[in-house]
Amino acid sequence: MRNSLIIALDFPNKTEVFHFLDRFNGEKLFVKVGMELFYQEGPNIVRELKEEGHQVFLDLKLHDIPNTVKSAMRNIAGLGADLVNVHAAGGIRMMESALEGLDAGTPAGQKRPFAIAVTQLTSTSQQEMQEWQQIKLPLLDSVAHYAAITKQAGMDGVVCSPLEAALIRDHLGADFLTVTPGIRLSSDDVQDQVRVATPGSARESGVSAIVVGRSITRAQNPYESYQLFKTEWEGVTQ
Repeated sequence: MRNSLIIALDFPNKTEVFHFLDRFNGEKLFVKVGMELFYQEGPNIVRELKEEGHQVFLDLKLHDIPNTVKSAMRNIAGLGADLVNVHAAGGIRMMESALEGLDAGTPAGQKRPFAIAVTQLTSTSQQEMQEWQQIKLPLLDSVAHYAAITKQAGMDGVVCSPLEAALIRDHLGADFLTVTPGIRLSSDDVQDQVRVATPGSARESGVSAIVVGRSITRAQNPYESYQLFKTEWEGVTQ
């Protein structure tokens, strides 16, 4: 899980997913299945990716009453995903219930998926948070608060931007996972992300895992782009 580069499979269907993966010459990857793909293909997309030997981050960002989240996580646990998530805004009881569901649904003899919580989306600016969510704290304080209650609930870590990862690590410990989208090469367009960083700066901030989407999936040569990100993320000098 640590030091992982996760590729966001933001495709509309599994035909495009496996056409994309065919370009990686059989390399086993860590991939993210989000709402678009999961709602089109259903749970089998996770099973099929696992059968191909890939690790899977099932990114559904559950946020509902505790009992509903518990039941959903019980079902999700049987799919074989390696990493799952909820929204920290659901609160401590909801996150505790998510873990109860995962524990109950994980097949005997297997390790339950890592479970993390979204703090603030990387597309959210401080101004938007304060105006739309009516959270008057600075954005960094909001992220830190959500991270703290996530750890209190017993979760394994958070989704945050790379800009907040060092603060979270310093306050909550190196064992608490920080999974960060919003990763771009210095030459990339930031697109709809606001709080972004390069793979190298994420590594220097002590990020546990990075998530990269369109900069790889929409590249003219996805495998070559993946290698560029991987090289910078791992700190390999040419």
